[in-house]
Amino acid sequence: MNKILYTLLFLLPFNVFASAGVKLDSADIDLSDTMALERGAKYYVTYCLGCHSAKHIRYKRIALDLKLDEGEVLKVVAPFGAGIYDQMHSAMNAHDAEKWFGTTPPDLSLIARSRGADWLYTYLRSFYAEPGKSPLGVNNVVFPDVGMPNVFWQLQGTQSAVIHKVDGQDVITDLKLEQPGQLSPQEFDKMVNDLVNFLVYVGEPVQLERQQMGKYVLFFILMFIVLAYLLKKEYWKDVH
Repeated sequence: MNKILYTLLFLLPFNVFASAGVKLDSADIDLSDTMALERGAKYYVTYCLGCHSAKHIRYKRIALDLKLDEGEVLKVVAPFGAGIYDQMHSAMNAHDAEKWFGTTPPDLSLIARSRGADWLYTYLRSFYAEPGKSPLGVNNVVFPDVGMPNVFWQLQGTQSAVIHKVDGQDVITDLKLEQPGQLSPQEFDKMVNDLVNFLVYVGEPVQLERQQMGKYVLFFILMFIVLAYLLKKEYWKDVH
């Protein structure tokens, strides 16, 4: 029952949580930036694949869509020992996941479509220290009491919650960086944006093909309009 509830919570539309008054930051999504997508894929494998699969995408598809050499994808993106036709499966088995986290972390293939890019971008940057109140020692402004650790704490550093009284209740109004991480705030934001960019791509890989095809469709429509206008002039030149 807990497993089902956790999965349903994780897949609720992002605006359910946004309605709680949390301001979402805007992610800069650019699926034409193949270098950013490659970096995002590498970040996903490094920091997310240990717990979360993305089984609707294969490394072969990533190589084709991003126009990368298959050997480069296996060397730079995929984990050691993976094959080019492998799906992005987590190495964690369900038994260990339930033992450590109380449930199996959900597959993230469609997380960007169900949550939204802005929700993900804000959520991944909104962990703060809460020792003693949480088994993991952290909490999250966007998703309170989430059962996920802050896997980026070494890169981001440690944040604390800035709390003020609003209508008699304690409300988190900001997050303060108490201990810097390996990356500057700007570098960390860029890293998270690349990761979210990749998750948006994974949610619908055909977007890349559709965008490329859209250029040709627009060109065809433009040429059709020009030809239709010239044909109209030819038909109507003797009427006046």
